[in-house]
Parts: sequence; structure tokens; C-alpha cells
Amino acid sequence: MTETTTVRLNDEERALLDEFASEFGGRSGAIKQGIQMLAQEHRRRRRALESFIDEWSAESGAPDPDGVAAMRERFFARR
Repeated sequence: MTETTTVRLNDEERALLDEFASEFGGRSGAIKQGIQMLAQEHRRRRRALESFIDEWSAESGAPDPDGVAAMRERFFARR
């Protein structure tokens, strides 16, 4: 099933989209390709982070739950 989504673009964003549209079979193709690239990059970064955490844990032991909670509060709490 396909669905239409409306996206508001400013002049600069529209110019970028038009620049890539010819390479990807139109505006829709360029947007779809951009979404796929974003998903791939997100997965790559997640795997790299998981690998880093695994290596860190192997060298230093499991993280302290209280320390993790403090970091979560400091860096990720909404203010």
C-alpha cells in the first residue's frame, strides 16, 4: 500500500530536492532514496555504538546502573 505524505520545503530545500530528482527518477525517488540512506546510516551508527559498548564492557566490566541512571538524567532528561 502506498500513501502520500506532504512535506513543506523552503527554497533551499526545494532546490536540493530538484538537484537530486533527476538522478533518482523524480522528487519521490529522491526522497525515498534519502529515507533509505538515513535508515542505513542509523543502523550503521547503532551497530558501531553496540560494538563500542561491548568492547568497553569486556575491558572495564559491566556499567554501574547508578552511573548509567545519572548520565541518562544529565544528558537525556527533557528540560
